[in-house]
Amino acid sequence: MLELARREYANLVTSGAQLLLVIIGIYLQTVKGWVYCFSAIALVSVFTWLSSLTRLRTLRETPTSKIASAAQGYVELVGRGQQFGDTPMLSELSRLPCLWCRYKIEKRVKRGEWETEDSGETIESFILRDESGECMVDPEFAEISTQHFEKWQDEDRRYTEWKLLQHDLIYVLGQFRTIGGSTVEFDTREELNVLLTEWKSDMPKLLEQFDLDNDGKLDEKEWFLVTQAAKREVRKMINEAQAQSDMNIVNKPPDGKFFLISNLPREKLFRRYLFWSCAHLIIFFGSLAGMGWVLQHRLTIGVT
Repeated sequence: MLELARREYANLVTSGAQLLLVIIGIYLQTVKGWVYCFSAIALVSVFTWLSSLTRLRTLRETPTSKIASAAQGYVELVGRGQQFGDTPMLSELSRLPCLWCRYKIEKRVKRGEWETEDSGETIESFILRDESGECMVDPEFAEISTQHFEKWQDEDRRYTEWKLLQHDLIYVLGQFRTIGGSTVEFDTREELNVLLTEWKSDMPKLLEQFDLDNDGKLDEKEWFLVTQAAKREVRKMINEAQAQSDMNIVNKPPDGKFFLISNLPREKLFRRYLFWSCAHLIIFFGSLAGMGWVLQHRLTIGVT
């Protein structure tokens, strides 16, 4: 069974809200009530249709990049998921090794009714690797779609869990950037000023090292030695930073673009968003038709 842990839930929620509006209209049995309900359904459908259509276009128009040659910015990547570090992360309920986990625990309050007792999801990063290289994936704020879904019941508790597992083929749409020595820019003068200010805050130590004539103050020659030592320290710090290897990271785009992580094939994701786009468009026109029918048959529906 396939479940979408984020966006799919949003679609189901909006569809449930639309169904609730229909029930409210049936309960009210007035022309105004039906018009308001159908108007609300149409408004919700427009927004959800546009949202699904935007995701559909993004999937279709963003080409797949290799990690090693990906441009800085918004990209689509496909690779195998692997844990970050030596300690495996365990899912909250089933305690299985995973890359990401979302869970929900519900308690039965009465027959057929449940309330959420606990829920949450992990935000730890994991590794995405293809044949060209690897990058870190930060799943926080992502819309995550997964086929690893479990639901079970134990007496008056119901448990639901979604997971991304190690070695899953992961599809990612997000903001790609490289950080490390080759990408870091330094203002040598600024770094020098910061370091000298720090040293001056501990004047007794500075006098101990550079007060050559022990007169309790630093003359022009001694300040020159302080400056040269600070320059050497800054140069050493910059060289060490630039020697560090680069790290590729994918996370939420800063401009609000679609951020997706999924272990579903690209084609299935495309069909899924196409389905929701068409479904909400049909609901929109259906609500308009319903509104027209209500206005046309107001005498048979009730008093306005």
